[in-house]
Amino acid sequence: MMTDMKSNVGVILFAHGSRDPLWRLPIDAVAQEMTRQWPALTVACAFLELTTPDLPTTVEALMMQGKSHLRIVPMFLGVGRHAREDLPQLVADLIEAYPQVAFEMLPAIGEHPAMTQLMAQIAAGQPSKQ
Repeated sequence: MMTDMKSNVGVILFAHGSRDPLWRLPIDAVAQEMTRQWPALTVACAFLELTTPDLPTTVEALMMQGKSHLRIVPMFLGVGRHAREDLPQLVADLIEAYPQVAFEMLPAIGEHPAMTQLMAQIAAGQPSKQ
């Protein structure tokens, strides 16, 4: 995935948010792990509600860093209304507001086959096959 390391690319981990400040720690941990593994990749978090920053704030911050290709990764295990309706509307609004930015929206993380396999391994108490 060397194309991900281009200096104009930013990755946004998008999650729901919560009133509980500890709720965001796993999302922050993913961002930190990405930065550890790929130091040249710019990673930021954004939240739908109850937690800051929100998606427009994160987009603007990354644009200020010169990012013109933003990959939005929905950090949802299930695909409910937020992933189906709220996020696509937010992204549509951002595309309209910032036509100079290329927005790429990935499927929800819970839909990825590797995530399904990993969750199954964890639940079964089995080691990773990798």
